[in-house]
Amino acid sequence: MEFRYLPMTETDKKEMLDRIGVQSSNELFSDIPESVRFKGDLNIKEPRNEFELTKELIQMAAKNVNLKSHASFLGAGVYDHYIPSIVDHIISRSEFYTAYTPYQPEISQGELQAIFEFQTMICELTGMDVANSSMYDGGTALAEAVNLSAGQTKKKKVLVSKAIHPESLAVIRSYVKGPGVEVVEIDHKDGRTDLDQLEKELDEDTASVVVQYPNFFGQIEPLEDVRKLVDTQKKAMMITSSNPLALGYLTPPGEFGSDIVVGDAQVFGIPTQYGGPHCGYFATTKKLMRKVPGRLVGQTVDEDGRRGFVLTLQAREQHIRRDKATSNICSNQALNALASSVAMSSLGKQGIKKMSKMNIQKTAYLKQQLLNSGLSIAFEGSFFNEIVVELNQDVSEVNRKLLDKGFLGGYDLAQIDEQLKGHMLVACTEIRTKDEIDQFVKELGDLHD
Repeated sequence: MEFRYLPMTETDKKEMLDRIGVQSSNELFSDIPESVRFKGDLNIKEPRNEFELTKELIQMAAKNVNLKSHASFLGAGVYDHYIPSIVDHIISRSEFYTAYTPYQPEISQGELQAIFEFQTMICELTGMDVANSSMYDGGTALAEAVNLSAGQTKKKKVLVSKAIHPESLAVIRSYVKGPGVEVVEIDHKDGRTDLDQLEKELDEDTASVVVQYPNFFGQIEPLEDVRKLVDTQKKAMMITSSNPLALGYLTPPGEFGSDIVVGDAQVFGIPTQYGGPHCGYFATTKKLMRKVPGRLVGQTVDEDGRRGFVLTLQAREQHIRRDKATSNICSNQALNALASSVAMSSLGKQGIKKMSKMNIQKTAYLKQQLLNSGLSIAFEGSFFNEIVVELNQDVSEVNRKLLDKGFLGGYDLAQIDEQLKGHMLVACTEIRTKDEIDQFVKELGDLHD
C-alpha cells in the first residue's frame, strides 16, 4: 500500500458532488472570475508514495546542523540543557498528549494535578505566592505582566531595562499599543541596568519597572537596589523576568520584593526545537491573585473529603467584566508545562541546584580559558551561564567558520545594538564537556589571531 491514509476515491468525490447538487468540483469555484484563476500545472514535483517521500525527507533533514552533530554555545533565550529520558515517556502518554481543556474536573484529575504541581514548583523557585498554569512563552508572559501593572496602578508609563531580551522588549511594545501604555527604555551600563538613569526616569506616573535576572547578557542584576528605587514611588511595581534554572542557585526574586516574576520554562524538559513552542510562567503575590492572566488550578476536597483539583477563580475579568480586563488570554501550554514538571520532579531540589551551579562553574571555566587565550570579556559583573566576548571582527563570519569546525557559535549582538558590533554572547550549559569548551576556545582563539 502506497499511502498511510486512504485517499478519496472518484466514487467518494461523485457521491459528495451529487449530495450538494453540483456536477463537478469546478462549479464550487464558479464565483471566482476566470481571469484570476490559475491555469496550467503547479511547478512542484510529482507525488511520491510514502516510502519514497519519507526517504527524501530524511535525506533533506540530514543536511541540517543539529545539537547532536555540533556542540552548541548558542543561548540568547533558548538553551541546550539535559532532559531526563522520563520526560518523553510521560508526555507521550495519550491521556496527556491529547488532553486539552480540563473543564470537567471529574474526568481530568491527572491533567489538573500535573498543572497544580507545575504551579507549586514555580512558586518555590521564584519565591512568590501564586503561579498560573503556564503561558505561551517568556516574552508574552512579560508583556502580560506589564499590562497588568498598568491596569492595577492606573498609571500609563513603564520603565523597561534594555538589558532584557530584545524579543521580549518587542513583544511588550506590541502589547502596550492596546491600553496605550508608554514604554521608556533604560540603558545598560557595563552589562547591567543603568540605575542612575532608572532613578531619574522614575516618577509618580510610573506603573512598573521591568528588569531581567539574569539579564540578556548573562549578568546578575542588583534586584535589591532596584527594589529600593521602585519603593520611592507609591504604587509602582517591580516586574522581574527570570530564568527558572538560575533560581535553583540564585536568591529568588520574591525575596527581593518583586511583585510579578515571569520567565520561560524551556530550560526544564523542553527541547530547543527551532525556538518553540515553549512554556511561559507567571508568578505573583497573593494580592494580585485575581488579576493573574490565564488559568489557575486549585486544590480542594470532594464530598467524601478526598483531595481533588479544579480550575479556580475563573470568574475573573477575562470571562465577565471584559471592559476591566488586564488580559484576554484564557489558554496555557499544558503539555510543555507537564514536560517541565516532570523534568523538575526528576531532578529534584538538589538536582536543580546542582545543575544550576554547574552552569555557573562551566561558564566561569570558559571565561578563564578565553582570557588565557588572549580574548577579552566585555563585562565584569557576576554572571549565570552567558558571557559577552569581544572579538572585534564580524561575528557572523566567525560563526560560519566555527560551524565548519563542529560548533554552533554564540549570538551576534550587532543584531540588536550597533555599538556591540564584534561582540558575541556565548552560552555554556551543564552538558558542555571540558573537551568541548577547550576546543571551542582554541578555535575561537585561532580565528581571533
